[in-house]
Amino acid sequence: MYLEPDIPTLRRILGENRVIAVVGISAHWYRPSHFAAKYMLDHGYRVIPVNPSYEEVLGQKCYPCLRDIAEKVDIVDCFRKSADIPPIVDDAIAIGAKVLWMQIGVINHEAAEKALAAGLEVVMDRCVKIEHARLFGGLNWIGVNTRVISAKRPRWLPY
Repeated sequence: MYLEPDIPTLRRILGENRVIAVVGISAHWYRPSHFAAKYMLDHGYRVIPVNPSYEEVLGQKCYPCLRDIAEKVDIVDCFRKSADIPPIVDDAIAIGAKVLWMQIGVINHEAAEKALAAGLEVVMDRCVKIEHARLFGGLNWIGVNTRVISAKRPRWLPY
């Protein structure tokens, strides 16, 4: 049964696993998948892009699917719709990944159960970049603590 991972578990997962295959990555800098992958790459992780639409993303060779990756993958980070996750789980199991990570808004309990039954750890409905920043002290890195986004109303607004 899927249980939400606690903080020590998330810290261990991100501390022990250094190779991340980002399934559904975009080459467009403004897409969340691109931003998260760049952050992880800049923080010492090996990022392997997976998207059949590209040959290269962030200076890394891009693969059409997980099974085409020749090296060991620790985390399979999914930027796909929830309904697209089951075949990704099959591929993650086939390549011997350790963790299935589904990004914010990606929730598939059946796929999570299958991954757990195969021995993978599962993180669901969380962002790898946000969790890394929260747990390893990088929340001010790349645009979070820039004062561009604020809960305070600007003084110039009339309300």
